[in-house]
Amino acid sequence: MKNLTVTVNGVAYQVTVEENTGAAPAAPAPAAAASAAAPAAPATPAVPAGAVTVTAPMPGNILDVKVKVGDKVKAGDTLLILEAMKMENEISAPQDGTVASVSAKKGDTVNSGDVLCSLN
Repeated sequence: MKNLTVTVNGVAYQVTVEENTGAAPAAPAPAAAASAAAPAAPATPAVPAGAVTVTAPMPGNILDVKVKVGDKVKAGDTLLILEAMKMENEISAPQDGTVASVSAKKGDTVNSGDVLCSLN
């Protein structure tokens, strides 16, 4: 076992690393109380069953949300405006449908693959 200090985004974390000996891994030890500096995982947005999700193609900031739950949209209609690398990108509906959920709001920062909204 090796004790290491790993710094992520300026926050130092103490970690213990077990060297791989080729044997089956041992059951993980119960984690100590979580560090107050450790960021919480984002909540997974609720997406209705059978809905088509629209995800962020790249990291960026939501500049505007053009739809609300219940709106009817056609394929190609603009759902949201995502700013990435100082460019405004229109996030379009992949198909005709009704907006089932909107997970992003104006001012949110999103990562690639984050669910922005869903369509039925």
